[in-house]
Amino acid sequence: MNIALLGPSGAGKGTQAAKLCSRFGLRHFSIGDLLRNNLEARTASGLLARQYMDRCELVPDEVVDAMIEERLQTIPQAQGILLDGFPRTPEQAAFLDDLFKRSSRRLDAVIYLKLGEKDVLKRLGGRLICRRCHTPYHAQTRPPIRAGECDVCGGELHQRPDDHTERALARLKVFRRRTGSVLEYYQPGGRLHLADASGSVEKVHDALVALLDAARRREARAATRTEVARLHPAPPSAPEPQHAPNLVLLGAPGSGKGTQAENLEREFHLCHVASGDLFRENLRTGTRLGQLAKTYMDWGELVPDDITEAMVEERLARVEQERGFLLDGFPRTLPQAVGLTEMLAKLDRPLARVLYIRVADAKLVERLSGRWICRACQTPYHLLFKPPARAGVCDKCGGELYQRDDDKPDTVRARLKTFHKQTEPLIVYYQRAGLLAEVDGEGDVAAVSGRLLAVVKELLERT
Repeated sequence: MNIALLGPSGAGKGTQAAKLCSRFGLRHFSIGDLLRNNLEARTASGLLARQYMDRCELVPDEVVDAMIEERLQTIPQAQGILLDGFPRTPEQAAFLDDLFKRSSRRLDAVIYLKLGEKDVLKRLGGRLICRRCHTPYHAQTRPPIRAGECDVCGGELHQRPDDHTERALARLKVFRRRTGSVLEYYQPGGRLHLADASGSVEKVHDALVALLDAARRREARAATRTEVARLHPAPPSAPEPQHAPNLVLLGAPGSGKGTQAENLEREFHLCHVASGDLFRENLRTGTRLGQLAKTYMDWGELVPDDITEAMVEERLARVEQERGFLLDGFPRTLPQAVGLTEMLAKLDRPLARVLYIRVADAKLVERLSGRWICRACQTPYHLLFKPPARAGVCDKCGGELYQRDDDKPDTVRARLKTFHKQTEPLIVYYQRAGLLAEVDGEGDVAAVSGRLLAVVKELLERT
């Protein structure tokens, strides 16, 4: 039997996963442990993930997907697995279905642990984690044998900084928004089952055992569409645009977003907010959010969406109303797009347009194979389309230029596959909101710039 166990922080996934694996003879499949193991073993995927972390960038889905696929190949087909906290997005769910199909496996059940906001905060307030092996404890419901010391490895126990009330509420909000689309993905197939996680560890475990026994007999009651709808709020509609040209720039790797963002920023005096630069800035200056993100990276874990969203919101709040902004690199997923709509409504900064630079995949592979990046300021160059004045030297800061390992053709194709899976729902979302403008991104830089400038100028003339 292969199952996925989902639920918010504090729902007891780690505790219940360990007990269920022992009871049913399943292999525990934790994405956090998988990432840490690859980093420590310095596998090809681990080295690539480390490069992203060293550049203060988020580890993309395709790297995590590769780790999962490599790990699955080492597990005998007769051995069932329990996926702990994965998948987190519909794109990851689709990847998992495809991977299981190619591996002659089937995801038999997806179990969602339901837990209300008050219970989440209560549990997280007493949660303790081992610094060394990451085993979870709770001061009241599951205390260690010796105070402050892990029963498993003897490591020091501590409370994670993101378990405090303010951050816990932000994480819960993002989790519900993101996970709602995953539950909607699984509900029509009858694989989704809901379980009440509010009781004691033993009570919840007994309920899960009964549910899985019923699932093996194909007798478990599947979640209904109405039940799933109650678990997460409906996405808000996008507000009407205002006069300030607040823009989002979308485009695949190699589409020229960086270069075109500079042109748009200069032409319309926009505040260019690049999510990658923003992430690095928070880490470099040691802001509260940067320190929190670094904590995850030091643990060898992926930085969660709520921290990235908080960084974006804090930066946009500092943009003058009359100036307008150009958001580059965010949102990347549908849940992030919904989060951005909520964020901008709170800031009274609705979007004027979402610009999507469209380029054929074959052309993108060709472009990326000639791309070079400045180590110091991250300015992009291309040997054919935008060469530096001096070979190997950045025109802007004099830094050394280098080619990223993830710009190799095979890696580029994997990145593009992930990009399309994530971006297609975004395209539909912004089309329905009447905000999307697709721009042909093929041709020389000047031609593409002309098309983008024309779209924005027409928008400003109308408003």
